[in-house]
Amino acid sequence: MAPSAIEVESTAYISSIPSVKKILSDSRLSKSNGIVFGDFRDELIRDGYAVVKGAVPRDRADAYGKAFYDFLESFNLGYDRNDSSTIKRDNLPVINEKGMVLDYAAPHENFVWQVRSEPGVVETFEKVHGTADLIVSFDAINIGFHDRSDFPKNKPWPHQDQDPAKPGFRCLQGLVNLQPCGPNDGGLIVCKGGHVVSEEFHRDMVDEPRIPAWTPEWFGFTKNGMKWLEDHGLEWVKVCAEPGDLILWDSRTPHYNVPSTSKQDRMAIYTCYMPVSEATQEDLIRKKRAFEERLGTTHWPNARHLGTNIAKRDGIPCPYNRSRPFVEPVLTERAFKLTGIPYIEGLQQ
Repeated sequence: MAPSAIEVESTAYISSIPSVKKILSDSRLSKSNGIVFGDFRDELIRDGYAVVKGAVPRDRADAYGKAFYDFLESFNLGYDRNDSSTIKRDNLPVINEKGMVLDYAAPHENFVWQVRSEPGVVETFEKVHGTADLIVSFDAINIGFHDRSDFPKNKPWPHQDQDPAKPGFRCLQGLVNLQPCGPNDGGLIVCKGGHVVSEEFHRDMVDEPRIPAWTPEWFGFTKNGMKWLEDHGLEWVKVCAEPGDLILWDSRTPHYNVPSTSKQDRMAIYTCYMPVSEATQEDLIRKKRAFEERLGTTHWPNARHLGTNIAKRDGIPCPYNRSRPFVEPVLTERAFKLTGIPYIEGLQQ
């Protein structure tokens, strides 16, 4: 079989210049080598984030947005996308204060897998990582309603999704935006260029008490940490996007999300891919279990941490919990490879 265009490009690219991964580890390296990609990678290296316009065609992005609303209405609890007065916690599955739906097998809904399988999304990560042998995270989906009067306040939670003890570029996060997302429509906010100074920050702030976290791959910024960023001239930027745009950011880039102050809901599918070569066989076996049991993971595709499908409503298991999706995923051969299962050694396919 003839290699795809992306495989040909990747092969030529890797043989001619240092790996993208090495370049991404230090934006100053790309400048010193005079490398200019002429695409989103230049912004990613310089700013720590980038927007890939139209990674998903608009018509399909709109269809995925409709499917997201179908999923919310499928619980038959009283939520109606056409009636803002029904935006109440009792009318919806459990959604945390950040807008994330973590349970109910939501990470494996068919429309979520369709988003993960979009060629424009997958090929973007192939270009960054220089390989088509990728695995994808089974991450949460996000709905930030324009009316949050019945929800807990979404307070700022600036953080990095990377262990400070493991510096350098390690993970490229992403989300596919499914609704118009302007300056007032809620969504991702990033500290522009924060990835470049990450190691310096952690050296200077090594004695600052850390915000407790359930995993070392999460670091929260204290008031002193935020002041350090401000004192070093870094600015926070609200990332704007259209339906179908893919937003990328280096895990070292400080970020969080903000609620909408307009009449527009915010809707996002988190997508993160990494080379399968960076996962162990144990990781892949654990990932297989997550897929088969329709469990979510964090944004790390090697699935070091698995979620559950037992959402808690007011401290007790939600009576509307699901262990299978509303619409089971139908995977293409390419999508199935992204589960990591075909890479398990000795597994009878």
